[in-house]
Amino acid sequence: LKWYQKAAEQGDEDAQFYLGVMYENGQGVIQNYVEAVKWYRKAAEQGYTEAQYNLGVMYYNGQGVAQKYAEALKWWRKAAEQGDEDAQFYLGVMYYHGQGVAQNYAEALKWWRKAAEQGYAEAQFNLGFMYETGLGVAQNYVEAVRWYRKAVEQGYASAQYNLGVMYYNGKGVAQDYAEAIKWWQKAAKQGHENAQKSLKIYGNK
Repeated sequence: LKWYQKAAEQGDEDAQFYLGVMYENGQGVIQNYVEAVKWYRKAAEQGYTEAQYNLGVMYYNGQGVAQKYAEALKWWRKAAEQGDEDAQFYLGVMYYHGQGVAQNYAEALKWWRKAAEQGYAEAQFNLGFMYETGLGVAQNYVEAVRWYRKAVEQGYASAQYNLGVMYYNGKGVAQDYAEAIKWWQKAAKQGHENAQKSLKIYGNK
């Protein structure tokens, strides 16, 4: 902490960021969100991606600063434009729910796609959901299955469940009850409630 402080006060962005992390987590110092925000901001203003993302989180949660979705959006956008997959994902969430910005499914889809292409499982799942439901994009079951499958490969339970539903209903894939059951079983083992319910109701098909 002592040496980070010295470097941070000289404008070192890495030190500013890590000093923010230490204040946020109470490492070597009493936890202080206000100080965390202060140091994250200094690094963020120098274009430090992780600090921009963390500053967005602080504004989103109202930690060390008044909760402001518009500010969270601003800092997440800066980090997202530099390729930060977490920021891309949460920027998509904000557009999806209309937090700090007008609700825009197409923009949500755009940012989730960027995160999904970097291998972000939850973004891959969300992209599958958007294609399945036709939100912000033309409905396309084949694309939905493709993105669910990518999330499934990372063990994402909700994607396992939804992929099972697609097999059960024959949407985007040939109808296959055995495949549906297989994916529901995988999701159920992870505690997915809908998968557990589906197995009880349809497990004997």
